Amino acid sequence: MKLAIGNDHAAVEMKNEIVKYLEGKGYEIINVGTDTNESCNYAEYGEKVANLVASKEADYGVLICGTGVGISLAANKVNGIRACVCSEPVTARLSKQHNNSNVLAFGARIIGIETAKAIVDGWLETEYEGGRHDMRVSYLTEIEKKQKYVEK
Repeated sequence: MKLAIGNDHAAVEMKNEIVKYLEGKGYEIINVGTDTNESCNYAEYGEKVANLVASKEADYGVLICGTGVGISLAANKVNGIRACVCSEPVTARLSKQHNNSNVLAFGARIIGIETAKAIVDGWLETEYEGGRHDMRVSYLTEIEKKQKYVEK
């Protein structure tokens, strides 16, 4: 499985640990995040990961910034992306089971590395249930198709 990972300056150390952890489990990693602590634009990295997932160049995406919120907001602007911010494994699993999330986000300033590993494991090991959830996930796609608003 191929995973795209992106991060901003607040999450360099956590990203490096997660990359090493996932590579040790056999995942192929596309690292598009920053590797320096110099202040940068989290939205750029959220968009890069989202585009890799939307284009099917990566199976899934993992995003890390200070809180996970800003970088996930950027990812969710890309059609076809369902990015969820998770601070514990239960929400991560449910985001995949019920919402078919394809990008996971969390905050390096919010959780520790062991929690991050548990979140990533729970999310990657979970399958989308489909069935009763298909209608709602399909509606998310319909919302994207209806969007015509352009900010001036």
